[in-house]
This record gives sequence, C-alpha cells and structure tokens, in this order.
Amino acid sequence: QAQLVESGGGLVQAGGSLRLSCAASGRTFNQYAMGWFRQAPGKVREFVAAITWTGGSTYYADSVKGRFAISRDNTKNTVYLQMNSLNPEDTAVYYCAADRFGNGEQYLASAGNYDFWGQGTQVTVSS
Repeated sequence: QAQLVESGGGLVQAGGSLRLSCAASGRTFNQYAMGWFRQAPGKVREFVAAITWTGGSTYYADSVKGRFAISRDNTKNTVYLQMNSLNPEDTAVYYCAADRFGNGEQYLASAGNYDFWGQGTQVTVSS
C-alpha cells in the first residue's frame, strides 16, 4: 500500500511560481501512474496533471497547459508539479494520487480511478 505526502504549497503572488512535491512510500513507486488534482472551496475536485508510470506520457487540464509541468523521479519515489504564471484561479488544495499501471489521458484524468491519495497541500495565489 502506498502512502503519499505532498509538500511545497504556500502563499504566492499572481505571476509567481511554486513547485509541489509528492513523496511516496513503498518499493513499487515506478509501477504507479501519478496524478495531481485540486479542489477549491465550494468546487468539485478537478484534474490538473498526470504522468504515466514510465514517465513517457504526461497529460494536463486545459486550464494549466503551458504553465504547469509534471515530472517524476523514480529514484526518489517523488512526483513534482512545477507551477508557473500562477493566478488567483489556481488557489486550491492540491492532492497527489497514485494508480498502479494506469494509462491513457481519459483514464488518468478521472479521480475515481486512483487507488491512493495524499492529504493535500494548500496553494493560495494573491492578486
């Protein structure tokens, strides 16, 4: 069973950058596709980005394309989300999630397909 711990959230001004990290426990991290989701107050949890277990494919929500980048380091059991050009609409709690051998954009964009979730990290973008 994987345990996921997010870090790197905080308060940033519009136009700024943050890098989120998600550290996973367990020896089979490289078998898991990883995703980032976010949930703003009063809104449903939404897909942000995902990366396949090989790291060969990445997927993004339209709202973050060109601004966010997901990557993974299987030697460190860690997945990252580099967030640039942040705006107040990016304010949310960001969650990482893991799905064993998950693949495909439509599959990885669905929160219900993930097996494990972290506790979340708050990102607040001020205007």
